Amino acid sequence: MNGAWRCNYLLDFSIPHPGRAAGIRAALLCTVLAAWIIASGCAITLPRVYESTPSMAYANPQDTVLGQFFESDLAAHSGKSGVTLVTSGAGGFTTRAGLSALAEKTLDVQYYIWEVDNTGKILAERILRAADRGVRVRMLLDDINTADSDFKFARMDFHPNIEVRLFNPFANRRFRTLNFLANISRLNHRMHNKAFIVDNAIAVVGGRNIGDDYFGVDTVSNFRDLDLLVVGPVVKDISYSFDKFWNSEWAIPASAIIKEKLSAGEFETRKGQLYQWVENFKGFPYPVAETRNVWFDKLDKLRGDFIWAPVEALYDDPFKVETDEKEVMTQLRLETEDKEHEVVFEAAYLIVGDEGVEGARSMTEKGIRVRILTNSLATNDVAAAHAGYAKYRKGLIRNGVELYEFRPDASFPKRNWSLLAGSSKASLHTKAIVVDREKVFIGSFNFDPRSQSINTEIVIFVESTELAAQVLAFMYTGLRPENSYRLALEQNEQGKDRLVWITEDNGREVRYYSDPEVGLWRRFSTWLISLLPIEEHL
Repeated sequence: MNGAWRCNYLLDFSIPHPGRAAGIRAALLCTVLAAWIIASGCAITLPRVYESTPSMAYANPQDTVLGQFFESDLAAHSGKSGVTLVTSGAGGFTTRAGLSALAEKTLDVQYYIWEVDNTGKILAERILRAADRGVRVRMLLDDINTADSDFKFARMDFHPNIEVRLFNPFANRRFRTLNFLANISRLNHRMHNKAFIVDNAIAVVGGRNIGDDYFGVDTVSNFRDLDLLVVGPVVKDISYSFDKFWNSEWAIPASAIIKEKLSAGEFETRKGQLYQWVENFKGFPYPVAETRNVWFDKLDKLRGDFIWAPVEALYDDPFKVETDEKEVMTQLRLETEDKEHEVVFEAAYLIVGDEGVEGARSMTEKGIRVRILTNSLATNDVAAAHAGYAKYRKGLIRNGVELYEFRPDASFPKRNWSLLAGSSKASLHTKAIVVDREKVFIGSFNFDPRSQSINTEIVIFVESTELAAQVLAFMYTGLRPENSYRLALEQNEQGKDRLVWITEDNGREVRYYSDPEVGLWRRFSTWLISLLPIEEHL
C-alpha cells in the first residue's frame, strides 16, 4: 500500500488511549517494553563514512531525440507543459517500458515501492538494457519495502552505469521491526514520491508504484490508479525535486548498506539469467521488447492526446520532518482555498480528522458541492487506514459531503486489466482532486496525517478545463452504483443515526447496514485498531 504502509510496524506495538481495554493495554505495554529492550541491543547505526558523489539531472535535454520530439509543440505553446492521462495498467506499464527503451542520456527513477514480481523484474530488465546502451541510471528507492530484495537491488548497483540509493534505510537488515522501534523518530519518515524521468525531457508522475497490482496483472487484487505523462518546463522541476532527494543526507548508496558482493563475472551471469527469463516469459500480457522505432511510433500517436496548459510540480523537501515545512499540503491549501462551486476527491486513504469535518461543513454551507470516493473496508489494503477514516464518516455526511466507497467487485477497472487478473479483487489507489472543473491535482499525496506531516510527496498541478473534464469522467465511473457504495444516514429504532451503504445489483437497489463484503473478524479487528492512539501516524 501507500501512505498508511504495507508493513505498518506501528500496529504491532501501539498502546490504546488510557481507560480503554485495560487488559489489551497492559499486554501491549509489556510487548513494547520487551521489544524496546531487545531492540536497544540489536540496533545498528548507519555508516558515517561512505562514498556518495553528488550528481544532477541531464542539463541539455534538447540535445536528445526525446527532447527534440516535442520541440514544435513546445514552441507553439510557449511557457506551457504538455500532459496526458495514464488511466490503465497497460498504459502505465507500456509508458515506462517504452520510455526506458527510448532513453539516450539519463534515466532517473524514484519510488516508494518496487516489487520484485513479474512487473518489477521486467522493468528492472528494461533499465539494465538502457544502462547497457550507456544511459546513466539513478534509482532512488524508499527502504520501507526492500527487505526481501536487498541483494536483487545490489545486483543492479553493480552495473557501471547504475547507482542505487536507499532513502532513510534500515541499518539492521535482518531485524527491521526491532530496528524501527529503536529508531522510530528517524525511520518513521518515508519517501512516498513516485517519478520516472527520461533524459530530463519527459516524465511519468502519479500514484503507481512498481508491482503487478499497479498494472492490472496481479491474480489476487489490482488497483484503480492514475498517472500523468508530462513534457515541457515542468519536467525540469520534477528533476530538480529528484536531485534534492538524491543529493540529500537521507539518500545513502545501497553499496554502503547491503553487504553482499558479486564479482564482475557473477554480475554478468546474473544479468544474463534475467535477460533470458524475460525473453522466455510468454505469459506477460503487455509488449516488452519492442524496437525503438515501434516505441517512437506509439509516442507519436500519443502526441495529439497531450493537453498544453500551465503545469506546476508541488513537492516536499527530503528534510520535511526536521524542518516541519509541509510544502505539498501548504500549496494544496493555497491552490484550493478560492474554490467556488465544486470539489471532487478520489482518495485511496482518507483520514480527515475533526479539522477536515469542519472544513467540509464550511464548504457546503457556502454552496460548494463536495464529492469523495475512497476505499471501502473490503477494498482497503490496510485495516488501520480504514479504522482512522471510519470514525469521521458520519460527520462528513452530516455536513453535506457526498461520500462513496469503492466496491471490491467494481466492474469499470476490470475492463482495463489483463487476462492474468482474472477475477481478482478491485482496490483503489488513486490520489486526485478536481476543483471547480478547472484545477487538477494528481500525484502521490494521500489525504491523511502521514502524507501531510511525515512522508514526502509529489503532486502535479494543472490548470485546464479540458484535463479536468477527462479526470472527472474517470472519477464519475467510480461513483456509479455498479462500482461503489453511496453512504447515507438513517435513524434506527432508538432514533440514532446509523450508516447505510446503497448500491445496485443488476439494476436493483441494495442496502447494507454494516461494512459490505467483509466478515465479522475483519470488522472486529478494524474496530480494535481504531482504539489505538496511532491516527497521527496513519
